[in-house]
This record gives sequence, structure tokens and C-alpha cells, in this order.
Amino acid sequence: MFHFSLLSSYLTETDEGYLYEDVWTEYAADLLSSVFLYAAIALAAVLIAVGIFVRLKKPEAFPSFFKVAATCAITFAVTVILTMVSIGFAKIAEKGYAQRENGLLELAPPLVLGGTIVVGITAAYLSRFFSPKAYKITLITSLSCIGAAFIATVACLIVYFTQTVSGDGWYGEKIDQLALYLTAGGLIVLIVGAAVVSDLKNKTRFDSRCIALAGICIALSFALSYIKMFSMPQGGSVTLASLLPVMLFAFVYGPKKGVFVGSIYGALQAMQNPYLIHPAQFLLDYPVAFAAAGLAGAFNKIAKLEKLPQVKFALGAVVAGTLRFAAHVFSGVFAFGADAGGQNLWAYSTAYNSYVFVDIAIVIAVGVAVLSSKNLVKRLSVYANQKKTPTEEN
Repeated sequence: MFHFSLLSSYLTETDEGYLYEDVWTEYAADLLSSVFLYAAIALAAVLIAVGIFVRLKKPEAFPSFFKVAATCAITFAVTVILTMVSIGFAKIAEKGYAQRENGLLELAPPLVLGGTIVVGITAAYLSRFFSPKAYKITLITSLSCIGAAFIATVACLIVYFTQTVSGDGWYGEKIDQLALYLTAGGLIVLIVGAAVVSDLKNKTRFDSRCIALAGICIALSFALSYIKMFSMPQGGSVTLASLLPVMLFAFVYGPKKGVFVGSIYGALQAMQNPYLIHPAQFLLDYPVAFAAAGLAGAFNKIAKLEKLPQVKFALGAVVAGTLRFAAHVFSGVFAFGADAGGQNLWAYSTAYNSYVFVDIAIVIAVGVAVLSSKNLVKRLSVYANQKKTPTEEN
């Protein structure tokens, strides 16, 4: 039950005036996260139970049920996203960020980048209902706008670091800029290189259906990222298999497309409680860390494991989780060393970011269960080979 006495802590008098504190928005976010957690589990249980029943009693009706189930899942995801984003904006207003010095500079870049990504994906999806030429033009325009927003975000972070963080007497004292840039660049080369090498024979195109599924998977992952098992005190959380949709996309379409979609999802993650103090730290904690999720499909073409999709997915997920962990560890050591309180930076960052392995273990468990369904694996192979269904052919 909400205690209205908490409102008394909304404003606390300090030497500088009044300090805004977390009140109803933090409470609402935690409460809704718990509600959505149980609702997601209940919805999944009902859909699985009904799906099994339909599959056993009336197999020919299963494709229709699958579309209904997907619609329910997407509707739930949109509800979660709209609700939690609204709470996020309320939190911004409550804490008075817009009135604080550099407040808009701190918040605007991730919000603009995230909004550009959402609008771009939506426009690309809608254009597929017109003509191939309209789709191509819209796709190029959307990607160009996303790229421009990304560059603008990095530029704003450079300005923000120079004007605010570099001389703050806290983070500015511990940041190792050269190490941040080198580790971010090194991980980018490693992740992209691994995706290209493991996906050389993949000839699938980034067609309209692929774009649509990418948008759906990103939306599902983004919604699930709000449903948290627990949160870490200084950022990071264990969620309800939030990376699973993005990883399944990578498993179906290959790591090259998976890394790209993962990086887009990572940029969207910067909208959730953004903690950005340096451009290279932004890269490590968001686009690079989640681009690694695309390597979930790195083992999908191994012939010896052809009949073991669960093993192929689990191996890819372990690699993806390990590289995401490395990105967060490097960020912790070279950007957030001030938070270690005098402890060994490597030991502190390694221990703190170990929650990543709990998060990826949940993804593997659910992913293995999902890929144990032969019917679902068969349907996924249709997408992987970019075959058209009878309805699409007509």
C-alpha cells in the first residue's frame, strides 16, 4: 500500500536550496515492474497451455493460434513500453532535471536517439505496404537519420564530459579516456569480426519481413527489460529474459544482422535511467554490450549440431553474455573507478557486473525450452531461408 508520508521527502532542504528525491515515480516503477512480471508469466503460461492443447487436438489450427499468440505478446509489450516510458518522463519531471544545469544536455541525446530509432523502424515497416521503391527509400532515410542521431549523441557526450565531468572531482579523477576508447574499439572489432566470420555463407537479405521481425523483437526485448527480477544499486538488472527476442532474431537471421539489431536495441536501452558520463562509456555500456547479443546465432550453421538447435543457441548465448560482461567490466574499471571506494578496480567491476551471467542464464534456460519445440524450429527455418508462406505468395 502506498504510504502518503513518503511525500514529505519529496523536497529536502539543503545548503543550496531544495533537493529533489525519488518518491512516487520510483515506487510506481518498482510496483509496475512486479505487476508486469507476474502478468508476463501468467500470459506465457496461458498461451503455452492453449498452444499445446490446439497442437494436440487440432494441428491445422495451430498457425492461426500462433498469429493470435504473437498479437497478444506484441500488445502486451506495447502496453509495458508505453506505461514505463511514461513513468520515466514523470521521473524526469519529478527530479527537476530540466531545471538543473546541463539537465537537458544530459537527457536529450538518448531520448532523441531512441525516438529516431522507433520512428525509423515504424516508417520502414509501414512503407512495405506501398511499393518496393518506397520501402527502399524509407529504409535508407531511416538508417541515415539513426546514424545522424547516433553521431549527435556522441558529440553531445563529448561536450558534456568536457564541461561537466572532467572537472567534477569525482568521476573525472578516475576516468582513463585512452583505455576507454581502446577497449570500446577493440570490442567493436572483435564482435563485428566474429559476426562476419561466422556468417560468411549467409545470403539472407534485409527485406521488409526481416525489418518487421527486427522491430517486433526489439520491442519485445525492450518491454521485457522493464520487467526486472532485481536491480543493482548503481545500474544494471536481471530481467525476465529480455535479451531472448533479440537473440532469437540473431539465431534465425544470422549474427551479422543480429549484431546490427542488438546495437539498435542497446541504443534504446540508453533511454532507461541513462547514466552517461563519457562517449566511450556510452558505447561500452549500451550499443557495444548489447550488439554482442547478435552472436547468439554464431553457431547456427555448424553441421554437426544440425539436430541440436538448443545446443547451438546455448553456445552462442554464452559467447554473447561473456562479451557483454567484458564491455561492462571495462566500463566499470576505466569510467566508474570512483565508485569502487578504494577497492581493486578489476575485482570490484568483475564482482559487480557478474549479474550479467544470471541474466544470460535465464535467457539460455527459456531459449532452450522454446527451441525444444520442433514445430517452432520448423517455422523459424522458414524465416531463416526467407521462404514465403502460401498467404504471402497469394
